[in-house]
Amino acid sequence: MSNFAAFLGIDWADTKHDLCLITATTQQKEFRTLKHTPEALQDFFLDLRRRFAGQPIAVAVEQSRGPLIFALLKYEFLTLYPIHPTTLARYREAFSPSGAKDDPTDAEYAAELLLHHRDRLTAWEPDDPATRTLQFLVGQRRRLVGDRTRISNRLTALLKNYFPQVLDWFPDLRTTLVCDFLTQWPTLDAVQQAVPATLEKFFRSHHAARQGLLERRLQAIKDSQPLVTDAAVLNASVVLLKALLAQMRVTLNAINEFDCEIERLCQGHADYPLFAALPGSGTVFAARLLAALGTQRTRFATAQDLACFSGVAPVIERSGQSCWTRWRYFCPKFLRQSFVEFAGESVKHSAWAKAHYASQRAKGKAHAAAVRSLAFKWIRIIWKCWQTNTPYDESVYLACLKKRNSPLMKLIEAQTAAAQT
Repeated sequence: MSNFAAFLGIDWADTKHDLCLITATTQQKEFRTLKHTPEALQDFFLDLRRRFAGQPIAVAVEQSRGPLIFALLKYEFLTLYPIHPTTLARYREAFSPSGAKDDPTDAEYAAELLLHHRDRLTAWEPDDPATRTLQFLVGQRRRLVGDRTRISNRLTALLKNYFPQVLDWFPDLRTTLVCDFLTQWPTLDAVQQAVPATLEKFFRSHHAARQGLLERRLQAIKDSQPLVTDAAVLNASVVLLKALLAQMRVTLNAINEFDCEIERLCQGHADYPLFAALPGSGTVFAARLLAALGTQRTRFATAQDLACFSGVAPVIERSGQSCWTRWRYFCPKFLRQSFVEFAGESVKHSAWAKAHYASQRAKGKAHAAAVRSLAFKWIRIIWKCWQTNTPYDESVYLACLKKRNSPLMKLIEAQTAAAQT
């Protein structure tokens, strides 16, 4: 016997939303369209609460519609079931082989999924506000990092066309030092007209005045020859340069602000020490892994559940006599990225991670495949530490590997011996 008074399927759009409501007792279907306004949504759900006397109502919404999920959090009588878009698409195809799609029908299919198959779906249990804030912050920060890379690539392409020496003088364009340098001297002619004392004062004020490096830079500036002297190219390039530098400054400041807020939240979070103890995690990866797992320990019953949900676990396909392995196409991309990027960083800080990566490369696997394999192993370790509330200890894990006579120990010993010679 269901404990829900009704089942609601929502097809969310930008300007209007199609809804299908199925009453639990009569299983009659009601269709409705709502405007995309907070007032229209509130009027509908408050009326729904009065109609069913505050009894719980199950709501199905596509998992990709995050804003809708959070908009419905304020209605305590709703139980939300995020449905993967692929699940809904496959369900639709079962009844519409032609591929026909209609918003009201999609809302109906979502409601039917809840009515008949909710035992296979998982109700969404939100984390505490601090963890959810952190989840938003780390995701938004990663997008800002992508913006920084995009702007840096455009700067690189621009400088190659008229001022390529900057790329030799500064290996990383994504810094305030480079922004200030190019703002003050946007062309080779401009910087060569500056007296050495002015340049030296500039580099010292930016804490970039190591004696050998400073001398090499000053000499390189003096000896450089212009790539182009065409005034049209130079003038147009300087205008674009100013625009890109302005974007880079704003992005760098935004990333710094996000870093400060993320660090503040992490320092007050009870689970943060679990992830900060991971080798090479730092504040950035520790925060991303904390946001990935959250605080709901029942969300992932096993490490395999976490590996599959994150997309790190490979997929095995069989057809006839053929069998092949591939990575998962449908998963939270940022979640998979968090585990994979941490695994890549851990190679520099963990002996066994370095040995495992080397063993995968020795088998002929590409860098990306080797790092994903390492991420799969890390997920099992991180999940166990998270479940038992035990910070990771490299020495304990190495002792376990030695006790099991793991082949990794031989690789670790060989790497240690090679490093000592």
